[in-house]
Amino acid sequence: MLHMMKHKAVIFGAVLLMLAMAMAQSQRDREALSVQGYQGEASVIRYQGRVFVDAQALAQITNGSLSFEKNRIILTLPAPEGSSSSADAHRSGFSRPFMKAAIEAMASIREWGGTLQTIVLNGYPVGNTTAGNTIMAFQGRAADSVALASAAASTDSDYRGLELLKNEFNNVQAWADGYAKARSSLSAADLSMSESQLNNDSEAQKIIHCGQFLARMFASGNFQDEAVCH
Repeated sequence: MLHMMKHKAVIFGAVLLMLAMAMAQSQRDREALSVQGYQGEASVIRYQGRVFVDAQALAQITNGSLSFEKNRIILTLPAPEGSSSSADAHRSGFSRPFMKAAIEAMASIREWGGTLQTIVLNGYPVGNTTAGNTIMAFQGRAADSVALASAAASTDSDYRGLELLKNEFNNVQAWADGYAKARSSLSAADLSMSESQLNNDSEAQKIIHCGQFLARMFASGNFQDEAVCH
């Protein structure tokens, strides 16, 4: 009986010694893991030639998440910014700053074009008059809005949308300049138009249809092409 107790004591002592050695080895080999591009560290332990890392800490520093399914743990990491899915999104969609600026620019162009159409329908003079100054004021605001949209462009889709936006601005500008030039040599009666005449003006209708298309496109957030805007 005494012999068996001594034998058990030896075994128990050996087990404690092994645990103490393992803990000491673990303490000596304790390290920290850092992930390039992220802040923070995860605890690492080297033991018997293997490296063990705290999965929960790893998920925290990489902005990931852990999920548990029966006998396994799943670590989900966010897609990197340079991944193909992110690049595809940039190619097909407008950036938020550009989309906001482009919508505001279209509102300014519509306001300018609408005022110009009213002046044309009534045959108002456009020299140094109230009507002329009004056109110049709306034109200036539209030009400033397009410049802000240009500064906000950053993706392929932004630049393609910006091209159509500038086309619309230039078309309204050409139409306005053409009216002002003709108005300087003719009477108001010669230049006044009816609603039906304006509807038959191909340039005016092109401006209207392109403006409607661009307003819908920018609101949708995705680039689309349209022949009427070229």
